[in-house]
Amino acid sequence: MIKSLESEILSFLREPVEERFESLALEIFDFQRRENLVYAKYCDFLGTPDRLDSWKRVPALPQIAFKRSEIRSFPRPQMLTEFRTSGTTGEGHGKHFFPSLRLYEASVQQGWDYFNLPRHRFILLMQHPDDAPFSSLSRMGGFLANFQRDRFVIARDGRFETGRLREELLDPGEALTLFGTALAFLNLIEEIPSLRVNLPPGSMVMETGGPKGSGRNIDQRDLYEQLSLRFGIGTDSIWNEYGMTELSSQFYSRDVRSSHRSPPWMRFQIVDPVTNQESGIGEVGLLRIFDLANLWSVLAVLTQDLAVAQPDGGFLLLGRDSDALPRGCSRAMDELLQSARSR
Repeated sequence: MIKSLESEILSFLREPVEERFESLALEIFDFQRRENLVYAKYCDFLGTPDRLDSWKRVPALPQIAFKRSEIRSFPRPQMLTEFRTSGTTGEGHGKHFFPSLRLYEASVQQGWDYFNLPRHRFILLMQHPDDAPFSSLSRMGGFLANFQRDRFVIARDGRFETGRLREELLDPGEALTLFGTALAFLNLIEEIPSLRVNLPPGSMVMETGGPKGSGRNIDQRDLYEQLSLRFGIGTDSIWNEYGMTELSSQFYSRDVRSSHRSPPWMRFQIVDPVTNQESGIGEVGLLRIFDLANLWSVLAVLTQDLAVAQPDGGFLLLGRDSDALPRGCSRAMDELLQSARSR
């Protein structure tokens, strides 16, 4: 049954059918409630019915649970890959376990293509996956660049390979995609303060994350203006990838302060942290994410990120609120973390 469900999701990622999302989400929920001990206890604490009639009623597990318990929907001996969060918030590493990366890879590749992002030459401001085996971002870069080591310009020791990076940036050939975290771009600018290049026409920058845990703050508009100046491209050629270790798929936005949009196998809700009810368009709340590719952990994750739903169907990210957790979820989590034991 599990292989069949994985195949169904892979088929949906390749050829999404809007009407199929609901039934597939509920199949995944039923499977995870049976197979995921931690999630089953959480649903029980919340009083979740055995059968649901809408994907919107699927309980979202708070992101912090990935730091406190093993969130697995498969037996531990089958584990193949472990991704870890950076641990910069002081609460330790969140961990995401996989017995297979077929869904993860398909989601990365199909999501990139869904937004018509170019498949030209990559320069990745990250370590090669062999040097950072617990990094989901490095693995994402590996899938996109066919794991070519010369596409990765941060060495095993964490230093920029500046000589090779300069050669790549100054190559007047085909268009390229420069992909890295906001912090990596800030470090690059500080390391090479004189950096000024005009990337070939059609080039783009993809940045992800923010300078969290670095003691530095930079507004997105200021960062994009710096990147535009340093690389000779317009801000409309700068994209943001919003993802997290606890998910298997990504949201994307283009240019400054634009909405993040999802591929067809993801959904989101903005929820009021007091009532745990869905907020209306224009109202601030916590971001709740549903990801069909997250078969091996949980379908729905309640993030610590504040966001506002937009009329265009996307959402605008506002920042993180580490203290905000809907009251019912908070109480259930307290009990869960005291009682849950990994299988």
